[in-house]
Amino acid sequence: MIRQRTLKSVVTATGVGLHGGRKVRLVLRPSAPDSGIVFHRVDLDPVVSMPADPYSVCDTRMCSGLQAGEVKVGTVEHLMSALAGLGVDNLDVEVDAPEIPILDGSASPFVYLLRSAGVVEQDAPKRFLRVKKPVEFREGDKWVKLEPYDGYSLDFSIVFNHPAIDGTSTRVKVDFGQQSYEQDVARARTFGFMQDVEFMRANGLALGGSLDNAIVMDEYRVLNSHGLRYADEFAKHKVLDAIGDLYLCGHPLLAAYSAHKAGHAMNNEVLRALLADESAWEIVTFEQSADTPQAVIKQFAEPLEAESC
Repeated sequence: MIRQRTLKSVVTATGVGLHGGRKVRLVLRPSAPDSGIVFHRVDLDPVVSMPADPYSVCDTRMCSGLQAGEVKVGTVEHLMSALAGLGVDNLDVEVDAPEIPILDGSASPFVYLLRSAGVVEQDAPKRFLRVKKPVEFREGDKWVKLEPYDGYSLDFSIVFNHPAIDGTSTRVKVDFGQQSYEQDVARARTFGFMQDVEFMRANGLALGGSLDNAIVMDEYRVLNSHGLRYADEFAKHKVLDAIGDLYLCGHPLLAAYSAHKAGHAMNNEVLRALLADESAWEIVTFEQSADTPQAVIKQFAEPLEAESC
């Protein structure tokens, strides 16, 4: 049986929020089967809780955030991406600020936190959201699509007309039946342009951004002294973001995702379009090995902690 997962123990991290620039304390706690990923603003009295939910997504200008009433938790996509990559279904996320810390701008520090806490299987079948027919969202020359697939793959292409980006591969294809999230995706960092910084900061964005948590470019080149982590890091970060954005549906996907020039808003729109058509999806579990697609077995077959909870 492909089982649900949570953490073995509590783990804590501190960092700065990318857009607000505030110091943030993050606590990740194990939670019960079928409880999902839930964010808690513990700096408020009473505490405000926000389950991962595509209908609660807000503020998709530069990140994906969740909102309940007037309360927000921003920049959730990198943590959600790491949770999807390691197959964590159930978790309480406590944060004492309006934003998840950016750490190094990738999902890799979150993977490290989750590995440090230990990922354990639970006595409940993992519930997948299987796409049954194609769903697409278009906006001018930008588009994003979900199609049926017995596994999980992502195909993303970008266009920026910038020398540093055009000199790399601007299209990435990842299939988790064959490739590893941790090795092939998790270390890709967010990126931005020096000429945009003044505008973003005037609009209350990127106040915590630096060369320590983003790839930064001037008009011609990458300014980070150590260069890129992947030859296709720009496009690969878009894949990383998409994985996190799509995991806000509350379940791992069985689908082929493809996109061109899309971002957080369009990822959310295609999820909403999918869920609005009840004939386009179903929730499935795999309790017998014979019924489990090989790509799913490979993606979730890595050894975990021995005990269940």
